[in-house]
Amino acid sequence: MTRRELAHWARQPVQLIVGLVFPVMLLLMFGYLIGGGRGVRGDYIDFLVPGMLVLAMAFGLESTMVAVTQDLNKGVIDRFRSMPMADGAVLVGRSVADMLQSAAALAVMAGVGLAVGWRVHGSFWGVVGAVGLLLLLRFAMLWVGIHLAMVAGRPEMVQTVQILVWPLGFLSNAFAVPEAMPSWLGPVVEWNPMSATATAVRDLFGGEGGATATSWAAEHAGLLAVLWPLLLLAVFFPLAVRKFGALSK
Repeated sequence: MTRRELAHWARQPVQLIVGLVFPVMLLLMFGYLIGGGRGVRGDYIDFLVPGMLVLAMAFGLESTMVAVTQDLNKGVIDRFRSMPMADGAVLVGRSVADMLQSAAALAVMAGVGLAVGWRVHGSFWGVVGAVGLLLLLRFAMLWVGIHLAMVAGRPEMVQTVQILVWPLGFLSNAFAVPEAMPSWLGPVVEWNPMSATATAVRDLFGGEGGATATSWAAEHAGLLAVLWPLLLLAVFFPLAVRKFGALSK
């Protein structure tokens, strides 16, 4: 199943390239056109790049979601049902291919970040931990997307579902610190799963950015960066497999 998805990349390279370029465009836009980072200590680029790496893990789910719905609607799944494979094999194969693309997106984003002045000040194992947290968030978001894709049922409905990712991404501390936001909005941002990962990743990369932590969520961002994705996986992984099994009957 994973080889099948990788073969699609060779036949449809534009979709892959767009997925890699879009986060880079956001990084350059916020870094040079909109940047400023009110309330951010130190270099804004050191604050912004880890946040953009987190956004890159949340965006781009629509390609996987569309692929799942297309397989369901074009009868491809019916052929797979006649083969001796587990119900979740199709979904797992798709998720592995998506994770490979996500790793490539991280490499591209990190390369662009280094080109515009971002520097890693943490240890080697800190960098490994940061990459691990980013991929864990992506894996969790991926299974949320797979489940919602099967609920949507049709490729044309995927765009509507994907829009839900935007509020989650922009109501985070990817671009600005919660302390610089309205008092009622700051706590919402701090408890956002993406904010937890962004804060933890900044710490592991050794960057200064951000303001002094004043809440439990900010002080325990590393713990939340692990717990939030695990909670999402615990809920949506079995839901997705169960939904796929029900569609296969």
